[in-house]
Amino acid sequence: MTPLAVCLVLCAVITAATWILSVVTREYSWVDRIWSIAPVAYVWVFAVASGYDARLVLMAVLVSAWGARLTFNFARKGGYRPGGEDYRWAVLRERMPRPAFAAFNLFFISIYQNALILLFCLPALTVFDSARPALGPWDLVVSIVFLAFLVGETVADEQQWRFHEWKAAERAAGRTPSPGFLQTGLFRVSRHPNFFFEQAQWWVFYAFAVVATGVWLHWSIAGAVLLTLLFMGSTVFTEWISRSRYPDYDAYRARTSAIVPWFPRRGAEVTATTDRTAASG
Repeated sequence: MTPLAVCLVLCAVITAATWILSVVTREYSWVDRIWSIAPVAYVWVFAVASGYDARLVLMAVLVSAWGARLTFNFARKGGYRPGGEDYRWAVLRERMPRPAFAAFNLFFISIYQNALILLFCLPALTVFDSARPALGPWDLVVSIVFLAFLVGETVADEQQWRFHEWKAAERAAGRTPSPGFLQTGLFRVSRHPNFFFEQAQWWVFYAFAVVATGVWLHWSIAGAVLLTLLFMGSTVFTEWISRSRYPDYDAYRARTSAIVPWFPRRGAEVTATTDRTAASG
């Protein structure tokens, strides 16, 4: 079997397993639980099938580092424990009729997301099918940028973890945490810095296909594009929930970049507060 065929079979098995488990357990985060694991397997399939081509091994090692970090962060938040479902699925279930959510679970959560996971790994296929030139300076540059984004996401997740630990301690002490959402550190320059760094790593991963072929545009860029679109939708939904929970979230949105880290906008908070007051009046 070709490495692509192996990955397709593996993807089909994972898709079926995550859907069946979601139906049996009525928890809908099974794809989340394999999100950081499946890409490692897919890229290593190509690396092994290539006879351990240096570039593909490098790509597999970088994805393994990405996967180890994400798996650790997901595990410490309780994602692998029973009941460790993403809170957004519960919110969505309340807003959708049961048959509609069942279809959403099958076609979007299970099938589409598993297909997307494989798709954003397929720059490895472009490299596998290339002439496989020797590693060069641009491979080093791409690797350094990938690792820089990996460090950025690690910092963002650590800041978020410590904030939620503080919130839990405040509630345990009988106090109401204030502020209710993180606004400092990397979250001062981006409302979702972890989203930014996650997407950026897979765009950089695609850059290996460019380096290996000398061609800027390949069909395997589709994975990074669709991942970005997924995060755009996730951001809108996540922020809708945050705005419903925290009255001051609109002021934070007004002054802080949504995804790409950037300088906070001065004076925007006052405008947002005024607009919200006028709308409620």
